[in-house]
Amino acid sequence: MDETDIDGLHREQRVRTSHQNELHEQPEKTESPEEMVENSHYPQGIRFWLITIAISIALFLTNLEIPIVTTSVVAITDDIGGFDKSGWLISSYLLGYVGVVVIFAKLSDILGRKLLLATAIIIFIIGSAACGASQTIVQLIVFRAIQGIGGGGCFAVGITMITDLESSIPCAAPALAFTVFAIPPGFHGAPIERPVSPARKFLGKEVRDRMDFLGGILLLLATLALTAGFHEANAAFPWRSAYVITLLTSSILLWFALVYWERKVTLANDMREPVLPWVFLANRVVLGLLLDSLFLGGSWFVGVFTLPQRYQIVHATSALQAGIRTMPFTFAAPLGAAWSSAATGKYKIPPIFILMVSASLQILGFALLATLPNSVAVPARSYGFQIVAGFGCGITISLPALVIPFLVEIKHRAVGLGAIGQTRIMGGSIVLAIASSVFHSYTRPRLQNLTGSKEVATHSGWSQGSIPSDEVRHIIARGYDLQMLVLCGCGGAQLLAILLMWRRKQVVIG
Repeated sequence: MDETDIDGLHREQRVRTSHQNELHEQPEKTESPEEMVENSHYPQGIRFWLITIAISIALFLTNLEIPIVTTSVVAITDDIGGFDKSGWLISSYLLGYVGVVVIFAKLSDILGRKLLLATAIIIFIIGSAACGASQTIVQLIVFRAIQGIGGGGCFAVGITMITDLESSIPCAAPALAFTVFAIPPGFHGAPIERPVSPARKFLGKEVRDRMDFLGGILLLLATLALTAGFHEANAAFPWRSAYVITLLTSSILLWFALVYWERKVTLANDMREPVLPWVFLANRVVLGLLLDSLFLGGSWFVGVFTLPQRYQIVHATSALQAGIRTMPFTFAAPLGAAWSSAATGKYKIPPIFILMVSASLQILGFALLATLPNSVAVPARSYGFQIVAGFGCGITISLPALVIPFLVEIKHRAVGLGAIGQTRIMGGSIVLAIASSVFHSYTRPRLQNLTGSKEVATHSGWSQGSIPSDEVRHIIARGYDLQMLVLCGCGGAQLLAILLMWRRKQVVIG
Protein backbone atom coordinates (compact mmCIF):
# COMPACT_ATOMS: atom_id res chain seq x y z
CA MET A 1 0.00 0.00 0.00
CA ASP A 2 1.52 3.32 -1.05
CA GLU A 3 1.60 6.59 0.86
CA THR A 4 -1.39 8.01 -1.04
CA ASP A 5 -3.63 5.10 -0.04
CA ILE A 6 -2.57 5.46 3.59
CA ASP A 7 -3.43 9.18 3.60
CA GLY A 8 -6.82 8.39 2.07
CA LEU A 9 -7.61 5.84 4.77
CA HIS A 10 -6.64 8.34 7.47
CA ARG A 11 -8.92 11.01 5.97
CA GLU A 12 -11.82 8.52 5.74
CA GLN A 13 -11.30 7.50 9.38
CA ARG A 14 -11.26 11.16 10.51
CA VAL A 15 -14.51 11.87 8.63
CA ARG A 16 -16.19 8.81 10.14
CA THR A 17 -15.06 9.80 13.63
CA SER A 18 -16.33 13.34 13.09
CA HIS A 19 -19.76 12.06 12.05
CA GLN A 20 -19.92 9.81 15.11
CA ASN A 21 -19.05 12.72 17.41
CA GLU A 22 -21.77 14.83 15.82
CA LEU A 23 -24.29 12.08 16.38
CA HIS A 24 -23.32 11.80 20.05
CA GLU A 25 -23.53 15.56 20.51
CA GLN A 26 -27.05 15.82 19.05
CA PRO A 27 -29.69 16.03 21.76
CA GLU A 28 -32.01 13.07 22.01
CA LYS A 29 -35.34 13.74 20.34
CA THR A 30 -38.23 13.71 22.79
CA GLU A 31 -41.75 12.91 21.78
CA SER A 32 -44.71 15.03 22.72
CA PRO A 33 -47.53 13.35 24.68
CA GLU A 34 -49.59 13.28 21.49
CA GLU A 35 -46.75 11.58 19.55
CA MET A 36 -46.26 9.06 22.36
CA VAL A 37 -49.92 8.02 22.13
CA GLU A 38 -49.76 7.85 18.33
CA ASN A 39 -46.61 5.69 18.48
CA SER A 40 -47.71 3.53 21.43
CA HIS A 41 -48.40 -0.15 20.93
CA TYR A 42 -52.05 -0.89 20.27
CA PRO A 43 -52.98 -4.55 20.87
CA GLN A 44 -54.13 -6.37 17.77
CA GLY A 45 -56.11 -9.51 17.02
CA ILE A 46 -57.05 -11.79 19.90
CA ARG A 47 -55.38 -9.53 22.49
CA PHE A 48 -57.59 -6.63 21.45
CA TRP A 49 -60.76 -8.68 21.85
CA LEU A 50 -59.71 -10.26 25.14
CA ILE A 51 -58.96 -6.82 26.61
CA THR A 52 -62.31 -5.55 25.35
CA ILE A 53 -64.08 -8.52 26.95
CA ALA A 54 -62.22 -7.99 30.23
CA ILE A 55 -63.19 -4.32 30.38
CA SER A 56 -66.79 -5.12 29.45
CA ILE A 57 -67.14 -7.78 32.15
CA ALA A 58 -65.55 -5.56 34.80
CA LEU A 59 -67.73 -2.54 33.99
CA PHE A 60 -70.86 -4.70 33.66
CA LEU A 61 -70.44 -6.40 37.04
CA THR A 62 -69.44 -3.29 38.98
CA ASN A 63 -72.40 -1.33 37.61
CA LEU A 64 -74.79 -4.28 38.02
CA GLU A 65 -74.20 -4.11 41.78
CA ILE A 66 -76.46 -1.06 42.07
CA PRO A 67 -79.69 -2.43 40.50
CA ILE A 68 -79.19 -5.87 42.07
CA VAL A 69 -79.11 -4.48 45.60
CA THR A 70 -81.76 -1.80 45.09
CA THR A 71 -84.17 -4.47 43.87
CA SER A 72 -83.38 -6.71 46.86
CA VAL A 73 -83.27 -4.11 49.65
CA VAL A 74 -86.69 -4.95 51.10
CA ALA A 75 -86.06 -8.70 50.96
CA ILE A 76 -82.56 -8.34 52.46
CA THR A 77 -83.78 -6.24 55.39
CA ASP A 78 -86.71 -8.61 55.99
CA ASP A 79 -84.06 -11.33 56.44
CA ILE A 80 -81.33 -9.61 58.48
CA GLY A 81 -83.18 -6.49 59.69
CA GLY A 82 -82.19 -2.86 59.53
CA PHE A 83 -84.57 -1.36 56.95
CA ASP A 84 -83.92 2.03 58.55
CA LYS A 85 -80.28 1.61 57.48
CA SER A 86 -81.10 0.34 53.98
CA GLY A 87 -79.95 3.57 52.34
CA TRP A 88 -76.42 2.78 53.53
CA LEU A 89 -76.38 -0.38 51.41
CA ILE A 90 -76.22 1.88 48.37
CA SER A 91 -74.42 4.82 49.93
CA SER A 92 -71.56 2.71 51.32
CA TYR A 93 -70.93 1.27 47.86
CA LEU A 94 -71.07 4.74 46.32
CA LEU A 95 -68.79 6.20 49.00
CA GLY A 96 -66.17 3.53 48.42
CA TYR A 97 -66.60 4.05 44.68
CA VAL A 98 -66.40 7.84 44.72
CA GLY A 99 -63.40 7.96 47.03
CA VAL A 100 -61.00 6.20 44.66
CA VAL A 101 -62.02 6.94 41.06
CA VAL A 102 -59.61 9.82 40.43
CA ILE A 103 -56.89 8.17 42.53
CA PHE A 104 -57.03 4.97 40.48
CA ALA A 105 -57.08 6.98 37.26
CA LYS A 106 -53.95 8.91 38.26
CA LEU A 107 -52.11 5.83 39.52
CA SER A 108 -52.87 4.09 36.23
CA ASP A 109 -51.01 6.90 34.46
CA ILE A 110 -47.97 6.26 36.65
CA LEU A 111 -47.99 2.48 37.14
CA GLY A 112 -49.82 1.36 34.02
CA ARG A 113 -53.37 0.23 33.32
CA LYS A 114 -52.76 -3.51 33.72
CA LEU A 115 -51.63 -3.46 37.35
CA LEU A 116 -54.37 -1.07 38.47
CA LEU A 117 -57.20 -2.86 36.66
CA ALA A 118 -56.11 -6.22 38.06
CA THR A 119 -55.88 -4.71 41.57
CA ALA A 120 -59.38 -3.23 41.28
CA ILE A 121 -60.88 -6.53 40.10
CA ILE A 122 -59.24 -8.42 43.00
CA ILE A 123 -60.66 -5.93 45.53
CA PHE A 124 -64.09 -6.23 43.93
CA ILE A 125 -64.00 -10.03 44.08
CA ILE A 126 -62.95 -10.02 47.76
CA GLY A 127 -65.67 -7.49 48.64
CA SER A 128 -68.32 -9.49 46.77
CA ALA A 129 -67.40 -12.71 48.58
CA ALA A 130 -67.50 -10.93 51.93
CA CYS A 131 -70.93 -9.45 51.15
CA GLY A 132 -72.25 -12.94 50.45
CA ALA A 133 -71.02 -14.11 53.86
CA SER A 134 -72.47 -11.15 55.82
CA GLN A 135 -74.72 -11.98 58.76
CA THR A 136 -75.76 -8.48 59.88
CA ILE A 137 -76.70 -5.22 58.20
CA VAL A 138 -73.55 -3.54 59.60
CA GLN A 139 -71.28 -6.21 58.13
CA LEU A 140 -73.01 -5.91 54.78
CA ILE A 141 -72.61 -2.12 54.78
CA VAL A 142 -68.87 -2.37 55.53
CA PHE A 143 -68.22 -5.01 52.87
CA ARG A 144 -70.28 -3.04 50.35
CA ALA A 145 -67.83 -0.16 50.85
CA ILE A 146 -64.90 -2.50 50.04
CA GLN A 147 -66.80 -3.72 47.00
CA GLY A 148 -67.30 -0.09 45.99
CA ILE A 149 -63.56 0.58 46.10
CA GLY A 150 -63.03 -2.23 43.61
CA GLY A 151 -65.91 -0.99 41.50
CA GLY A 152 -64.55 2.54 41.40
CA GLY A 153 -61.14 1.29 40.35
CA CYS A 154 -62.65 -0.85 37.58
CA PHE A 155 -64.59 2.12 36.26
CA ALA A 156 -61.68 4.56 36.41
CA VAL A 157 -59.18 2.31 34.66
CA GLY A 158 -61.66 0.55 32.39
CA ILE A 159 -63.22 3.68 30.92
CA THR A 160 -59.75 5.14 30.32
CA MET A 161 -58.57 1.98 28.58
CA ILE A 162 -61.51 2.17 26.19
CA THR A 163 -60.04 5.37 24.74
CA ASP A 164 -56.53 3.85 24.91
CA LEU A 165 -57.49 0.90 22.74
CA GLU A 166 -58.67 3.09 19.90
CA SER A 167 -59.65 6.80 19.81
CA SER A 168 -63.34 7.72 20.35
CA ILE A 169 -64.88 4.24 20.62
CA PRO A 170 -68.48 4.42 21.85
CA CYS A 171 -68.91 1.58 23.14
CA ALA A 172 -65.12 -10.66 37.74
CA ALA A 173 -62.86 -13.61 37.75
CA PRO A 174 -62.85 -14.06 33.95
CA ALA A 175 -62.12 -10.34 33.63
CA LEU A 176 -59.13 -10.71 35.94
CA ALA A 177 -57.73 -13.59 33.87
CA PHE A 178 -58.08 -11.66 30.61
CA THR A 179 -56.52 -8.57 32.21
CA VAL A 180 -53.44 -10.42 33.48
CA PHE A 181 -52.75 -12.52 30.39
CA ALA A 182 -53.97 -10.33 27.52
CA ILE A 183 -52.69 -6.83 28.31
CA PRO A 184 -49.07 -6.60 27.10
CA PRO A 185 -46.27 -5.06 29.20
CA GLY A 186 -45.80 -1.40 28.42
CA PHE A 187 -49.45 -0.82 27.50
CA HIS A 188 -49.92 2.97 27.72
CA GLY A 189 -48.17 4.24 30.77
CA ALA A 190 -45.91 1.45 32.00
CA PRO A 191 -42.40 1.13 30.48
CA ILE A 192 -41.22 -2.31 29.36
CA GLU A 193 -38.66 -3.32 31.92
CA ARG A 194 -37.62 -6.24 34.07
CA PRO A 195 -40.45 -7.57 36.27
CA VAL A 196 -41.01 -5.66 39.49
CA SER A 197 -43.34 -6.80 42.26
CA PRO A 198 -46.60 -4.83 42.64
CA ALA A 199 -45.63 -3.76 46.16
CA ARG A 200 -42.34 -2.25 44.96
CA LYS A 201 -44.17 -0.45 42.15
CA PHE A 202 -46.68 1.11 44.54
CA LEU A 203 -43.90 2.22 46.89
CA GLY A 204 -41.45 3.25 44.17
CA LYS A 205 -39.79 6.66 43.84
CA GLU A 206 -41.73 7.55 40.71
CA VAL A 207 -45.04 7.22 42.54
CA ARG A 208 -43.77 9.28 45.49
CA ASP A 209 -42.50 12.04 43.19
CA ARG A 210 -45.47 12.20 40.81
CA MET A 211 -48.49 11.27 42.95
CA ASP A 212 -50.38 14.06 44.71
CA PHE A 213 -50.99 12.21 47.97
CA LEU A 214 -52.23 15.23 49.92
CA GLY A 215 -54.65 16.10 47.15
CA GLY A 216 -55.94 12.53 47.10
CA ILE A 217 -56.49 12.55 50.87
CA LEU A 218 -58.26 15.93 50.79
CA LEU A 219 -60.47 14.78 47.92
CA LEU A 220 -61.42 11.58 49.75
CA LEU A 221 -62.15 13.29 53.08
CA ALA A 222 -64.13 16.13 51.48
CA THR A 223 -66.26 13.67 49.53
CA LEU A 224 -66.87 11.36 52.48
CA ALA A 225 -67.81 14.21 54.83
CA LEU A 226 -70.23 15.72 52.33
CA THR A 227 -71.99 12.49 51.40
CA ALA A 228 -72.13 11.18 54.98
CA GLY A 229 -73.51 14.50 56.22
CA PHE A 230 -76.30 14.57 53.65
CA HIS A 231 -77.07 10.91 54.18
CA GLU A 232 -77.53 11.20 57.95
CA ALA A 233 -79.39 14.53 57.84
CA ASN A 234 -82.99 14.03 58.98
CA ALA A 235 -82.42 10.26 59.06
CA ALA A 236 -80.40 9.22 62.11
CA PHE A 237 -79.78 12.86 63.12
CA PRO A 238 -81.80 16.06 62.60
CA TRP A 239 -80.51 18.74 60.25
CA ARG A 240 -79.59 21.02 63.15
CA SER A 241 -77.67 18.34 65.07
CA ALA A 242 -74.01 18.85 65.87
CA TYR A 243 -73.20 15.67 63.92
CA VAL A 244 -74.65 16.89 60.63
CA ILE A 245 -73.46 20.47 60.99
CA THR A 246 -69.92 19.33 61.82
CA LEU A 247 -69.75 17.01 58.82
CA LEU A 248 -71.10 19.57 56.34
CA THR A 249 -68.92 22.38 57.70
CA SER A 250 -65.84 20.16 57.61
CA SER A 251 -66.65 19.21 54.04
CA ILE A 252 -66.85 22.86 52.96
CA LEU A 253 -63.49 23.62 54.57
CA LEU A 254 -61.92 20.53 53.01
CA TRP A 255 -63.19 21.46 49.54
CA PHE A 256 -61.68 24.94 49.88
CA ALA A 257 -58.41 23.40 51.04
CA LEU A 258 -58.48 20.97 48.10
CA VAL A 259 -59.05 23.73 45.53
CA TYR A 260 -56.25 25.84 47.03
CA TRP A 261 -53.83 22.90 47.09
CA GLU A 262 -54.65 21.71 43.57
CA ARG A 263 -54.14 25.22 42.20
CA LYS A 264 -50.78 25.41 43.98
CA VAL A 265 -49.66 22.01 42.63
CA THR A 266 -50.81 22.81 39.09
CA LEU A 267 -49.05 26.20 38.98
CA ALA A 268 -45.85 24.77 40.49
CA ASN A 269 -45.35 22.87 37.21
CA ASP A 270 -43.01 20.27 38.72
CA MET A 271 -43.10 16.48 38.59
CA ARG A 272 -46.05 16.22 40.96
CA GLU A 273 -49.30 15.72 39.06
CA PRO A 274 -52.52 17.02 40.67
CA VAL A 275 -55.37 14.54 41.16
CA LEU A 276 -57.83 17.28 40.18
CA PRO A 277 -55.98 19.73 37.90
CA TRP A 278 -56.81 23.38 38.39
CA VAL A 279 -57.50 23.69 34.66
CA PHE A 280 -60.69 21.65 35.18
CA LEU A 281 -62.10 24.27 37.52
CA ALA A 282 -60.77 27.23 35.55
CA ASN A 283 -62.28 25.95 32.28
CA ARG A 284 -65.97 26.95 32.21
CA VAL A 285 -66.92 24.22 29.72
CA VAL A 286 -65.23 21.44 31.69
CA LEU A 287 -66.75 22.74 34.94
CA GLY A 288 -70.21 22.71 33.35
CA LEU A 289 -69.67 19.14 32.16
CA LEU A 290 -68.63 18.03 35.66
CA LEU A 291 -71.69 19.68 37.24
CA ASP A 292 -73.93 18.09 34.63
CA SER A 293 -72.51 14.67 35.54
CA LEU A 294 -72.99 15.46 39.25
CA PHE A 295 -76.74 16.03 38.90
CA LEU A 296 -77.17 13.20 36.41
CA GLY A 297 -75.83 10.88 39.10
CA GLY A 298 -78.69 11.98 41.33
CA SER A 299 -81.31 11.30 38.67
CA TRP A 300 -79.94 7.90 37.72
CA PHE A 301 -79.05 6.35 41.08
CA VAL A 302 -82.08 7.62 42.97
CA GLY A 303 -84.33 6.44 40.14
CA VAL A 304 -82.76 2.96 40.25
CA PHE A 305 -83.06 2.95 44.07
CA THR A 306 -86.62 4.25 44.42
CA LEU A 307 -88.61 2.58 41.64
CA PRO A 308 -88.14 -1.07 42.78
CA GLN A 309 -89.04 -0.14 46.37
CA ARG A 310 -92.23 1.56 45.25
CA TYR A 311 -93.29 -1.55 43.36
CA GLN A 312 -92.63 -3.77 46.36
CA ILE A 313 -94.13 -1.62 49.12
CA VAL A 314 -96.90 0.31 47.38
CA HIS A 315 -97.89 -2.23 44.72
CA ALA A 316 -97.10 -5.36 46.79
CA THR A 317 -94.89 -7.11 44.23
CA SER A 318 -92.02 -9.50 44.93
CA ALA A 319 -88.39 -8.45 44.44
CA LEU A 320 -88.24 -10.37 41.15
CA GLN A 321 -91.43 -8.75 39.89
CA ALA A 322 -90.14 -5.32 40.94
CA GLY A 323 -86.94 -5.90 38.99
CA ILE A 324 -88.89 -6.90 35.91
CA ARG A 325 -91.22 -3.91 36.17
CA THR A 326 -88.23 -1.56 36.46
CA MET A 327 -86.63 -2.89 33.27
CA PRO A 328 -88.15 -0.17 31.02
CA PHE A 329 -86.12 2.42 32.98
CA THR A 330 -82.84 0.49 33.00
CA PHE A 331 -83.16 -0.82 29.43
CA ALA A 332 -84.00 2.61 28.00
CA ALA A 333 -80.72 4.03 29.36
CA PRO A 334 -78.34 2.13 27.03
CA LEU A 335 -80.63 3.00 24.13
CA GLY A 336 -80.24 6.66 25.05
CA ALA A 337 -76.48 6.24 25.29
CA ALA A 338 -76.34 4.62 21.85
CA TRP A 339 -78.51 7.36 20.35
CA SER A 340 -76.35 10.13 21.82
CA SER A 341 -73.17 8.50 20.47
CA ALA A 342 -74.70 8.22 16.99
CA ALA A 343 -76.09 11.77 17.05
CA THR A 344 -72.78 13.32 18.07
CA GLY A 345 -70.47 11.01 16.09
CA LYS A 346 -72.29 10.19 12.87
CA TYR A 347 -74.46 13.30 12.47
CA LYS A 348 -72.00 15.74 14.13
CA ILE A 349 -74.63 17.33 16.40
CA PRO A 350 -72.85 19.41 19.08
CA PRO A 351 -73.03 17.56 22.42
CA ILE A 352 -74.43 20.60 24.23
CA PHE A 353 -77.74 20.27 22.36
CA ILE A 354 -77.89 16.53 23.07
CA LEU A 355 -77.35 17.25 26.77
CA MET A 356 -80.25 19.73 26.73
CA VAL A 357 -82.51 17.05 25.29
CA SER A 358 -81.33 14.67 28.03
CA ALA A 359 -82.15 17.07 30.87
CA SER A 360 -85.55 17.95 29.38
CA LEU A 361 -86.55 14.28 29.04
CA GLN A 362 -85.53 13.63 32.64
CA ILE A 363 -87.70 16.49 33.90
CA LEU A 364 -90.66 15.25 31.85
CA GLY A 365 -90.25 11.58 32.77
CA PHE A 366 -89.82 12.04 36.51
CA ALA A 367 -92.64 14.61 36.67
CA LEU A 368 -94.96 12.07 35.05
CA LEU A 369 -93.82 9.35 37.47
CA ALA A 370 -94.77 11.68 40.34
CA THR A 371 -98.40 11.63 39.15
CA LEU A 372 -98.93 7.86 39.47
CA PRO A 373 -101.86 6.74 41.67
CA ASN A 374 -101.33 4.87 44.94
CA SER A 375 -103.48 1.89 43.96
CA VAL A 376 -102.24 -1.67 44.30
CA ALA A 377 -102.66 -2.22 40.57
CA VAL A 378 -99.74 -0.93 38.48
CA PRO A 379 -100.93 1.47 35.76
CA ALA A 380 -99.61 0.59 32.31
CA ARG A 381 -98.58 4.19 31.61
CA SER A 382 -95.91 3.95 34.34
CA TYR A 383 -93.75 1.88 31.97
CA GLY A 384 -93.91 4.58 29.31
CA PHE A 385 -92.95 7.20 31.90
CA GLN A 386 -89.98 5.04 32.90
CA ILE A 387 -88.81 4.85 29.29
CA VAL A 388 -88.88 8.65 28.94
CA ALA A 389 -86.88 9.18 32.16
CA GLY A 390 -84.46 6.29 31.52
CA PHE A 391 -83.78 7.33 27.93
CA GLY A 392 -83.06 10.86 29.14
CA CYS A 393 -80.59 9.62 31.76
CA GLY A 394 -78.90 7.28 29.32
CA ILE A 395 -78.13 10.10 26.88
CA THR A 396 -75.80 11.72 29.41
CA ILE A 397 -74.32 8.54 30.86
CA SER A 398 -71.76 8.02 28.10
CA LEU A 399 -71.62 11.42 26.39
CA PRO A 400 -69.31 13.26 28.86
CA ALA A 401 -66.71 10.49 28.48
CA LEU A 402 -66.70 11.11 24.73
CA VAL A 403 -66.50 14.89 25.10
CA ILE A 404 -63.81 15.24 27.77
CA PRO A 405 -60.85 14.21 25.51
CA PHE A 406 -61.70 17.18 23.26
CA LEU A 407 -61.64 19.63 26.18
CA VAL A 408 -58.48 18.77 28.15
CA GLU A 409 -54.83 18.12 27.36
CA ILE A 410 -53.93 14.52 26.71
CA LYS A 411 -51.92 14.33 29.95
CA HIS A 412 -55.13 15.10 31.89
CA ARG A 413 -57.37 12.75 29.91
CA ALA A 414 -57.34 9.82 32.35
CA VAL A 415 -57.98 12.10 35.33
CA GLY A 416 -60.69 13.90 33.38
CA LEU A 417 -62.51 10.66 32.64
CA GLY A 418 -62.11 9.65 36.27
CA ALA A 419 -63.45 13.01 37.45
CA ILE A 420 -66.57 12.57 35.29
CA GLY A 421 -67.26 9.21 36.90
CA GLN A 422 -66.44 10.48 40.37
CA THR A 423 -68.76 13.49 40.21
CA ARG A 424 -71.58 11.28 38.89
CA ILE A 425 -71.23 8.82 41.78
CA MET A 426 -70.85 11.66 44.28
CA GLY A 427 -74.02 13.27 42.93
CA GLY A 428 -75.82 9.95 43.25
CA SER A 429 -74.81 9.61 46.89
CA ILE A 430 -75.68 13.21 47.78
CA VAL A 431 -79.04 13.31 46.00
CA LEU A 432 -79.93 9.87 47.35
CA ALA A 433 -79.38 11.24 50.84
CA ILE A 434 -81.45 14.35 50.06
CA ALA A 435 -84.26 12.26 48.54
CA SER A 436 -84.21 9.91 51.55
CA SER A 437 -84.41 12.91 53.86
CA VAL A 438 -87.42 14.26 51.94
CA PHE A 439 -89.08 10.83 52.07
CA HIS A 440 -88.55 10.38 55.82
CA SER A 441 -89.54 13.97 56.60
CA TYR A 442 -92.91 13.35 54.96
CA THR A 443 -93.64 9.74 55.94
CA ARG A 444 -92.26 9.35 59.47
CA PRO A 445 -94.51 11.83 61.34
CA ARG A 446 -97.60 10.69 59.42
CA LEU A 447 -96.89 7.01 59.93
CA GLN A 448 -96.20 7.62 63.59
CA ASN A 449 -99.54 9.38 64.01
CA LEU A 450 -101.30 6.60 62.12
CA THR A 451 -99.58 3.45 63.40
CA GLY A 452 -97.53 4.58 66.38
CA SER A 453 -94.29 3.52 64.61
CA LYS A 454 -91.67 5.55 62.75
CA GLU A 455 -90.57 2.60 60.67
CA VAL A 456 -91.78 2.21 57.08
CA ALA A 457 -91.18 -1.54 56.94
CA THR A 458 -89.08 -3.68 59.25
CA HIS A 459 -89.59 -7.45 59.20
CA SER A 460 -93.02 -6.63 57.86
CA GLY A 461 -93.06 -9.25 55.13
CA TRP A 462 -94.10 -6.69 52.52
CA SER A 463 -91.51 -8.14 50.20
CA GLN A 464 -93.53 -11.37 50.30
CA GLY A 465 -96.53 -9.67 48.73
CA SER A 466 -98.69 -8.62 51.70
CA ILE A 467 -100.59 -5.38 51.22
CA PRO A 468 -100.40 -2.44 53.65
CA SER A 469 -103.53 -0.56 54.55
CA ASP A 470 -104.85 2.11 52.19
CA GLU A 471 -103.80 4.91 54.57
CA VAL A 472 -100.24 3.59 54.95
CA ARG A 473 -99.92 2.95 51.22
CA HIS A 474 -101.11 6.48 50.44
CA ILE A 475 -98.51 8.03 52.77
CA ILE A 476 -95.64 5.94 51.41
CA ALA A 477 -96.67 6.51 47.79
CA ARG A 478 -96.74 10.25 48.35
CA GLY A 479 -93.23 10.04 49.83
CA TYR A 480 -92.00 8.37 46.64
CA ASP A 481 -93.77 11.02 44.55
CA LEU A 482 -91.83 13.71 46.38
CA GLN A 483 -88.61 11.88 45.57
CA MET A 484 -89.53 12.00 41.88
CA LEU A 485 -89.96 15.77 42.19
CA VAL A 486 -86.45 15.96 43.68
CA LEU A 487 -85.22 14.28 40.50
CA CYS A 488 -87.08 16.86 38.41
CA GLY A 489 -84.95 19.41 40.26
CA CYS A 490 -81.83 17.44 39.25
CA GLY A 491 -82.89 17.77 35.62
CA GLY A 492 -83.36 21.51 36.02
CA ALA A 493 -79.93 21.81 37.65
CA GLN A 494 -78.44 19.99 34.66
CA LEU A 495 -79.92 22.60 32.33
CA LEU A 496 -78.23 25.35 34.34
CA ALA A 497 -74.91 23.46 34.26
CA ILE A 498 -75.22 23.02 30.49
CA LEU A 499 -75.54 26.79 30.06
CA LEU A 500 -72.01 27.10 31.51
CA MET A 501 -70.79 25.09 28.53
CA TRP A 502 -72.18 27.51 25.94
CA ARG A 503 -69.67 29.16 23.60
CA ARG A 504 -69.73 30.60 20.10
CA LYS A 505 -68.08 27.61 18.45
CA GLN A 506 -69.50 24.45 20.00
CA VAL A 507 -67.48 21.28 20.53
CA VAL A 508 -68.10 18.68 17.84
CA ILE A 509 -66.93 15.06 18.26
CA GLY A 510 -64.93 13.56 15.41
